[in-house]
Amino acid sequence: MCGIIGILGQTPVAPLLVDALKRLEYRGYDSAGIATLEDGHVERLRAEGKLRNLEAKLATVGRMGRSGIGHTRWATHGAPTERNAHPHATDRLAVVHNGIIENFRELRRDLEAAGRVFVSDTDTEVVAHLVTARLDEGMSPRDAVQASLGALEGAFALAFLFEGEDDLLIGARRGSPLAIGWGSNEMFLGSDAIALGPFTDEVTYLDDGDWVVLTRAGATIYDAAGQEVGRVVTRTQGATYVVDKGNHRHFMVKEIHEQPEVVGHTLAHYLDLANGIAKVPSGIDFAAIDRLSITACGTAYYAGFVAKYWFERLARLPVDIDIASEFRYREQPLSRNGLSIVISQSGETADTLASLRYAKGEGQKIAAVVNVQESTIAREADIRLPTLAGAEIGVASTKAFTAQLSVLAATAVAAGKARGVLSAEDEGKLVRALSEVPRLMHQVLKLDEQIEALARELAKVKHCLYLGRGTSYPIALEGALKLKEISYIHAEGYAAGELKHGPIALIDEDMPVVVIAPYDRVFEKTVSNMQEVAARGGRIILITDRKGQEAAAIDTLATIILPEMPAIVTPLVYAIPVQLLAYHTAVFMGTDVDQPRNLAKSVTVE
Repeated sequence: MCGIIGILGQTPVAPLLVDALKRLEYRGYDSAGIATLEDGHVERLRAEGKLRNLEAKLATVGRMGRSGIGHTRWATHGAPTERNAHPHATDRLAVVHNGIIENFRELRRDLEAAGRVFVSDTDTEVVAHLVTARLDEGMSPRDAVQASLGALEGAFALAFLFEGEDDLLIGARRGSPLAIGWGSNEMFLGSDAIALGPFTDEVTYLDDGDWVVLTRAGATIYDAAGQEVGRVVTRTQGATYVVDKGNHRHFMVKEIHEQPEVVGHTLAHYLDLANGIAKVPSGIDFAAIDRLSITACGTAYYAGFVAKYWFERLARLPVDIDIASEFRYREQPLSRNGLSIVISQSGETADTLASLRYAKGEGQKIAAVVNVQESTIAREADIRLPTLAGAEIGVASTKAFTAQLSVLAATAVAAGKARGVLSAEDEGKLVRALSEVPRLMHQVLKLDEQIEALARELAKVKHCLYLGRGTSYPIALEGALKLKEISYIHAEGYAAGELKHGPIALIDEDMPVVVIAPYDRVFEKTVSNMQEVAARGGRIILITDRKGQEAAAIDTLATIILPEMPAIVTPLVYAIPVQLLAYHTAVFMGTDVDQPRNLAKSVTVE
């Protein structure tokens, strides 16, 4: 979601702010801006659209201040225009904000009644006026911010720059992430370590409810009650990470091709490959668990959906799978002997974090599958199950998804063995099967040119269906989501058996149907559904293996033949062709593949 950077520096900060914002582009945005302190006065520069528009404006004006804040905005309240772009300002300060102020209408009404004049449609502007009102009452910047935070309802990360205060930045977080970067006679604020990477590798992550006063000499952190507190300084790899597409056209395709390595690293962390053993995560006694709850959003939800099949089949462990935005309000009764698994690439997803807190309040033990180990979800969970995907820049998740599947598959095997469902021989076979995934992925990536050619045809359509059974059903859902996300073609995923209960009405000669069907125990059932499509003139794109191709004996628009493989690994490997199909279709459509419209990488608001 929105990106924040703040710098108390020793040199002109405007170009540094813009460079840091470039590292935050992966989060998604539709406008950008900076504010610097020039001879004690706040000066703003804002632009709608991409950062290059802001850079073009910056090239025409002088910005020499050593203190400043910057922001990339993903529109929530108000259109993505320059007027609504951050920073927002009064004659006393400038502020940038990530999150949603839920009571902004009430606050705005009261502030307008007191004579404050608003110039934007955003919720953020009320924060600027609220703190300014306290300053006008004679409060110091520190006291004005503290007094204002209690009036705000909702989620936020905030950074303030004050008129006449060259050696002061104030930040605050509730719900949305914010981190401090430590320098030598310099200090920094940022949404994440990647933003702070060019400046420092020493980072402190603020806890929920914290706020911080920064000067060039250091930072003083306060908790929600206003008590001064200490927080750990960690050394992060963000400083050494370079946002680079290499020889690839887009980050998304680079990350698709990184999956064999990423999955290999992740599986090696959870499997003892030499002895054919799946490691039981420390702190989990699967034999004592009577029910498993999995909660996530978007692509991570589909990873959890695949895991439901694995845990129930391999470990005979009942699983409830929920979309986090529904789970958090459903007030589901949870078993005291249950385990909740939450899944989030960023570890900051607002709905997933709220679900974690609800489950913890119900007495559940929490395991978190996360890619960012310093994230809020990782810190609040009882057990961390890290994915080793590295930074994922493309908004449409690819390598993070298969890394999540890797963690969940290994954990399901460990659960099956711990619960006595799997023998040592069964466990060894499954571990060996998982160890083959990187090799199988390499083979599938060689089909890139065939899939690219097929995408030329898919780019001509307006609608598409994806079908699958068993663990291929969540992959069908994920394939449809990927196509929607980056090509803007309407697509829907269905359990293949549901075709005749409604979606079959859509089938005609203009409707391509992508069928994900490895040759497995439900393959014959899926063939029946393909025949129903063919009988109505539908154009079938079949993703299967050699046995599936031969057994299907049906005319298709195209058949993508993957290697044969054990059933447990098909979701990981079959994810790649649906990713590539969406990617190449989007390229032919001319969309912004890495930063599709209206989407954000890390959704830190409801």
